[in-house]
Formats: sequence, structure tokens, C-alpha cells
Amino acid sequence: MTAGIAGVSAFPLTPLADDRLDEDALGRRIARIAQSGVDSITVLGSTGSGPYLSEAERRAAVQIAVEHSGEVPVYVGIGALRTRDAIRHGETAQDAGAEAVLLPPLAYQPLTDEEVVGLYADVANAVELPLIVYDNPRTTGVTFTDEMYRSVAALPRVASVKTPGSAATATQGRIDALRSLLPQTVTVGFSGDAFAASALLAGADAWYSVIAGAFPETALRLARAARAGDARTAVDETARLQPLWDAFAAYGSVRVVATIAEALGQTGAGSLPRPLRALGGEARVSVLGLVTRLGLDGDG
Repeated sequence: MTAGIAGVSAFPLTPLADDRLDEDALGRRIARIAQSGVDSITVLGSTGSGPYLSEAERRAAVQIAVEHSGEVPVYVGIGALRTRDAIRHGETAQDAGAEAVLLPPLAYQPLTDEEVVGLYADVANAVELPLIVYDNPRTTGVTFTDEMYRSVAALPRVASVKTPGSAATATQGRIDALRSLLPQTVTVGFSGDAFAASALLAGADAWYSVIAGAFPETALRLARAARAGDARTAVDETARLQPLWDAFAAYGSVRVVATIAEALGQTGAGSLPRPLRALGGEARVSVLGLVTRLGLDGDG
């Protein structure tokens, strides 16, 4: 494994109450995740609804995360439509004691490859924290090419690439190809929980995980097996959790984990920023049935 940003990074919700940041619920959640033994906690990513929050809410969320994380490093999503704002969010994270920032190339107008690379160059030159490149085309509408990876990874302070997991990318061949594009100091990380075992078994350095923010011990059991080369346990655990991965794909992972968090009392109702909503009706019944059936209700 490459040194640096690596291991399991948990992506928790940023819970709201009455459309305002629920500071108590967030603090409890961060402390619970930190106690589990994850390698880092990333707040204000896609699961953490960073782009939906005001600057004041972001600042408060980062401060709460750092205060409640103990010795576990905190990374912070700093995505914004304007480069100026992303830089300001990065400076806020730095001032609060975060140890790295996660930057997605958010867009309203479609971005050119040159504009994406320019965004990372501007932020890397202005923010002094290690930078994680966030490639998530489903969320951002931006698809990285290999040439974009090469250009962005060569920038100062870029420390890790968070690439989207799929059956095609979570393979030894793809990880080897990524390593050939990136400096040795830049770690290869994956998102897409359904493909984490395959990616880790193939040698990925980091797993940027939604489920670790909701069920950290479950995520760690899978990750530790994969990192130890215990393919059977890692693959079996992935298969056992397939109904949860299917729910993520059908409804969006943020809605699924918000529904579960509200039902388990980790947050109050209305934990997502409108217009987002937790699941209702048959979808809610189905998802909550999974929690019991998969034995996840003791790992929240």
C-alpha cells in the first residue's frame, strides 16, 4: 500500500433538523464513527451534502467534526460552483484543523477538460492542505480522462484520486493503469461500496465509503479481510450486502442512509436538505427491512 492518504474513509451524513444543521446529532455521529477504528472521516462530501449548505453551516460542521473525531483525521469536501468559493472552503477547513480536502468539479455550465484541470490548479496553489481529487460523474457530470488524471495528479499537494468503482474499474488492470499515470506519492482510492472488495483485493490504497459513515464496523470487517488478502471473506461479505448495494443504486445512497439514520434515531426526521428527502412508502419499508435482515441495526 502506498503511504499517505489510505485505508477506509467514512462519509457520514450532515444531519439537519428543521432545515438547520443538527450540531448535536453530527457530533454524536462523528464520535461514534471515530470510535470504530476507521482511518479517516470525510465530511461535506456527497453523502454529507456539502454543496447544499451555507458557508456558516459548512464552517460549523467542520469544527464539530474536528472536535469530535479524536485522533482520527478529518477530510473536508470543498466543492463549489466558483473556484473562489472552493478556495475559501478549503481555507476554512485548514483553519479548523482538517488534514485534507476533497474537491469535486461541480458545474452548472458543463466544464471543459481544461477548466477542470484549471480548477484543481487554482485550488492546489491556494490551499495548503493535501488535496483529494473527486471523480464522481454521476454527481458532478464530469468524466475524467486518463490525460486529466495525469495533469491533475502532477499538481502540488494532490495526494489521492477518488475514482468511481465499477466492474470495469475495480480490477488489477485498471489500478495498475492508474498507477502508471500518477506519481508514486498519489494514492489510488475507490468509491462505490459494491466494488470496494474487488478494488482493495486488486491493490487499491483507499476506500471512500458511504457505508462506513452509517455502519462502520461492517465496512471495516469487509475492508480488513480484503487488505489481509482474505478474498473469500471479503467477497462473501460483499455478496451478503448486495441488497443494500441494490438499494443505493435504486434510490441514491444518501436517501438510503438518511432513511436508516432517521429510523435508528441517529438523527431526527427531515435530516436531508430540501429538496432532498428520505424515502417513504414501500421504498422505506423495503430499506428498513434490509437493516434488520442484514443485522445492521446493531452497527449504527
